[in-house]
Amino acid sequence: MQAIVIHEPGDENVMKIGEVPDPVAGPEDVTIRVHASAVNRADLLQRRGFYPPPPGASEILGLECAGVVEAVGGAVPVGRFARGERVMALLAGGGYAERVAVHHGSVMRVPDALDLVAAGGFPEVYLTAYLNLFLLGRLQRGGSALVHGGGSGVGTAAIRLLREAGAEIYVTAGSAAKCRRCVELGATAAIDYKTEDFAERIRELTGGRGVDVVLDAIGGSYFARNVASLATGGRLVVIGLTGGASSEINLATLMLKRLHVIGSTLRTRSATEKAEIVASFEQRFGAAVAAGRLGVTVDRVLPLAQAPEAHRAVAASEHFGKVVLQVG
Repeated sequence: MQAIVIHEPGDENVMKIGEVPDPVAGPEDVTIRVHASAVNRADLLQRRGFYPPPPGASEILGLECAGVVEAVGGAVPVGRFARGERVMALLAGGGYAERVAVHHGSVMRVPDALDLVAAGGFPEVYLTAYLNLFLLGRLQRGGSALVHGGGSGVGTAAIRLLREAGAEIYVTAGSAAKCRRCVELGATAAIDYKTEDFAERIRELTGGRGVDVVLDAIGGSYFARNVASLATGGRLVVIGLTGGASSEINLATLMLKRLHVIGSTLRTRSATEKAEIVASFEQRFGAAVAAGRLGVTVDRVLPLAQAPEAHRAVAASEHFGKVVLQVG
């Protein structure tokens, strides 16, 4: 099959279309003929040699895909999936290829309301937002959240999920134009982090209370202001470190405000854990997905051979939503 291959880490130009063996499916796996995948920032890190896949996972880039079922393993529960069904899947790797094999628990059906191109950019961002805002962040209906990077794939998915859950939604974004688009998508307010101090704005917007949950992909450079943005009993969930891995912690503030700081990753979780997350997501938000209320904000669609251009766009933060790679 064809896939994006990388012979050594480096810039975008190290990615080339090449021939690789078809994936070897296990008895609990579903084999998918990939129609679309999408670019996530983890892909950029892996391409540069900074984020290797978990043991046993495909070395090929790509943490999500959508396509059609080609084969179903003998140990997959009867009736779970059938050949020819439209599906989308959360992957530990392998999405930038014509076929993937993935544990059935990480696979979801694609409803009629969602086309396969958009579905290629659905699983990673929606499951990331759901895990960290609702399962770990324990956000309740009527609660409030601050999501950094509101114009990113995770950010746009988070806005839609939070809107569906009836939450107050505050986001940061890197331009006035992106802030406007976040509000149009459903955010209560958007803060331009290049011109405003988000912690001060959150205090103003919440009347000094703060928010219940902060979803942060920045890390060290935002830590103190994230803590300042939280309400008493609030939860800070850190899912990325683009702003550094180190920061001083004022333990007195954590104690007085009874705060929780949670570190989280999705890719390295076991197949069982991922299956539980998928099942929980479908139970809570499956009807909204089927009804078309939880779609994907697609910035652009590029053929797989243009993966280098797709990575450049994401690295430069030119996009709003998802950059999708069409495979077949």
